[in-house]
Amino acid sequence: MARIFLISGACGCGKTTFADAYAAHMVRTENKTVYMIHGDHFQDGFVKPDDRGFFKGSGAADPVLWEDVLRFNWDCIVFAAGRALDMGLDVVVDYVVEDELPRVRDLAAAHHADLYYIVMTAASREIERRIRERGDTWLIERALFLKRKLEAMPETRGHLYDTTGKTTEEMLREIDMDKYALKEPV
Repeated sequence: MARIFLISGACGCGKTTFADAYAAHMVRTENKTVYMIHGDHFQDGFVKPDDRGFFKGSGAADPVLWEDVLRFNWDCIVFAAGRALDMGLDVVVDYVVEDELPRVRDLAAAHHADLYYIVMTAASREIERRIRERGDTWLIERALFLKRKLEAMPETRGHLYDTTGKTTEEMLREIDMDKYALKEPV
């Protein structure tokens, strides 16, 4: 049975680092090909006037709104994941999940795939430090907003994992994916 590993979290929480490491871990330990989807890659496809690399929409002259970009990104993620599942591959998705969990649940059900959902979080000061080290200081406010939002969402209850002060190796050792399996609707 194919599997979908949905890795969510605010910027600076370690979701991309963990998703890459977990996919590599699966390849090593299970000796199989895994399909990795970084949702930001779809977002990066939009060439836009904002020179910070983050889509904001530029008003009346720019008809593409953030909501349109987000919907497009998730359409691409679901399509690509579905094609990979059709090939019998496990899929690791790295992207912020706000209201899209039902779409991924539907995808898993349509492909008879097991779904695992983990939401990375970290202390606010850790998020700020990581983002500053990356040089993306303009993301701090958004990251802290998403941290609060994701931690408060009922569907993340039991699916949060705090990465504060943890190395990737520690995360790989500590995280038991079976704990993050989604069996029943949330």
